Amino acid sequence: MKVAGFTFIRNAVVNDYPIVEAICSILPICDEFVVAVGNSGDDTRKLIERINSPKIKIIDTIWEENLREGGAVFASETNKAFENISKDADWAFYIQGDECVHENDLPEILKQMQDNLDDKQVEGLLFKYNHFYGSYDYIAESRRWYRREIRIVRRNLNVSSYRDAQGFRIDGRKINVKLINAFINHYGWVKPPHGLVKKGLNFNTFYDPNAVIREVPVTATFDYGNADKLNHFKGTHPAVMTGRIHKANWKFSIDPTKTKNNDSFRIKLLLKIYKLTGIRIGEYKNYKLIR
Repeated sequence: MKVAGFTFIRNAVVNDYPIVEAICSILPICDEFVVAVGNSGDDTRKLIERINSPKIKIIDTIWEENLREGGAVFASETNKAFENISKDADWAFYIQGDECVHENDLPEILKQMQDNLDDKQVEGLLFKYNHFYGSYDYIAESRRWYRREIRIVRRNLNVSSYRDAQGFRIDGRKINVKLINAFINHYGWVKPPHGLVKKGLNFNTFYDPNAVIREVPVTATFDYGNADKLNHFKGTHPAVMTGRIHKANWKFSIDPTKTKNNDSFRIKLLLKIYKLTGIRIGEYKNYKLIR
């Protein structure tokens, strides 16, 4: 069985993405790893080179500036990386620049790829998610955020990234997947307040062609209102994140019991049903769960 990792990245240094940690978190179970490095204004390419692994293949890309609506450029860059995976790879393991996998989950992930290798009904593997928020100590829970997503797909299928690279499609249809007992740890919302404001402004330029980036003062504050609920994280972080966590130099002062909630009565009711039953009525599923 041959496993290929793949990802895309641009301006990782300026935007403080944990891309090295992301790659290194799954590198042990990959036979090769394709990194699409976009035209950056910083030392992103050198950052990837310093991983110094013979498994890594860097492809240099130019981001298409006309794909600035709906985050389509993210899907385009994901596709470029996927297309450069060796044709003889069995599975393609996708990870984004702000995601990490715990080393304790790697044996189970590897086992699931091996166990499902010959079952052609299983076109991809579905992961659970931990969305860390504001701090490495809290996980956000909200109907607005996806709780599961595809991160492993078969290489030999006509797979393409969907919309803003959240998921995948095969010939335009949803992928048949198996849910596995492994997590993707998402750290995109773990930054100091001014960093989150900067991230929001930067992301808007890839969704709104008219958006502009402006300077963000270090004293800037961030409205943490898009987390309906914060749960204290009781587990451990991936070992590759240890250094980054120790360098955290801001204080997350939000009271997790008093996060904003301006949702309608309907949304509040659905959230209450989910808390009581674990069922998310009307949940958007970017996949077809087959078992």
